[in-house]
Amino acid sequence: MPAIDSLSELTTLAIGALAVSHVLGLLILAAWARRDRRRIAGTLFEFTRGLPHQSVLASGRADDQIDAFLADIAETLAAPRSAPERAALHTRLRILDERRGTMQSGAFATCYNVARTMIEAYPLLGVLGTILAIGAAVQADASVQSIVSRFGDAIWSTGAGLVAAVVLMFLNGLLEPGFVRLTESRTLTREAVARAKRELQMTQPSAEDTLGGATS
Repeated sequence: MPAIDSLSELTTLAIGALAVSHVLGLLILAAWARRDRRRIAGTLFEFTRGLPHQSVLASGRADDQIDAFLADIAETLAAPRSAPERAALHTRLRILDERRGTMQSGAFATCYNVARTMIEAYPLLGVLGTILAIGAAVQADASVQSIVSRFGDAIWSTGAGLVAAVVLMFLNGLLEPGFVRLTESRTLTREAVARAKRELQMTQPSAEDTLGGATS
């Protein structure tokens, strides 16, 4: 059948084109993760700015800087309630609300899960190409010579699927630590922010309370 012939001939090219697109997608995700880690570090820098011992590292690595800022927040929250740094941190809580989008991870997590899962599909696509090539040979002519003539398409399709899977698994192995680190940074930052809001808002008077006390 002409349709099966066309599909069997294009399978290898389709697998190669899809693999190239997949590589580009993983590289885009890596750039996305780096940008989000820098944004989280920037948010924490603004949040901890003004503390007596704000940890600004010379290395400039976003991951290390996030860890340092989280340690600054934990140290400040462990200080006595009358400590001035707690008041300074409290005045900057609004920064976290203004930049809450930085902590959202739904879109990135969905895109990465799809990209990671699709790596496992390439060997199956190669097998599908093999089946299409053999099916086209059987449909055209059930002779052994016809099947052998189509065997090259079948082998190339299977090989392309396996090579694409191996290359993408290697690339994903290189990039995955950065993706995992972004998820961990978001989780740790959300936990630190929740603790800061809970403890600082419990110990600091609101503007309305202060105004009410002044007028009463």
